[in-house]
Amino acid sequence: MNAAVASGTLYTVSAPSGAGKTSLVAALVAGDPDLLVSVSHTTRERRPGEADGVNYHFVSRERFEQMLARGDFLEHATVFGNLYGTSREQVLATLATGRDLILEIDWQGARQVRERVPGAQSIYILPPSRATLEQRLRGRNQDGDEVIGHRMREAVSEMSHYDESDYIVVNEVFETALADLRAIVRANRLCRCAQAVRLAGLIGSLLSAP
Repeated sequence: MNAAVASGTLYTVSAPSGAGKTSLVAALVAGDPDLLVSVSHTTRERRPGEADGVNYHFVSRERFEQMLARGDFLEHATVFGNLYGTSREQVLATLATGRDLILEIDWQGARQVRERVPGAQSIYILPPSRATLEQRLRGRNQDGDEVIGHRMREAVSEMSHYDESDYIVVNEVFETALADLRAIVRANRLCRCAQAVRLAGLIGSLLSAP
């Protein structure tokens, strides 16, 4: 990707399962018309309440592997035996409009994005404790003890990659964590490189000869 062409900022948001990433991102995007969340492709089964094209693009493993072979994905990863990938075309098209885009992906995908997209910003969301994380997983009422145990072990492995991110947010109090995410987006929009493009007219007029 050519960073000079893409005027929007690409964010990756990663977290262990149960940390509240999806709820935080949904609230963040709902309050910001210039911020969108990318819809990934996945081979996992659709959960109750999920809609194709809204939560994910649900595809067969065969179709996913065909897309992967064509180079359609900006990043891809295997999580709990299922395949996930982000459409390269969708990312490029969104950033070209000047709007910012969030990718909800695991550490594997975030690492690929950092390597391939100069200027991408990575955020990691941590739970306040292991006990809270387990409580949130059990609160879903979707998995038994064996699955919960597996997810907790995977969470420890996932969280060990926190130090690869640019920002860390602890989701103890939802509103506080949401305010932290908003601050990150706001600060990035005020950086010199972004403002130089956005305020080109004003800067030109201020620096023109009297």
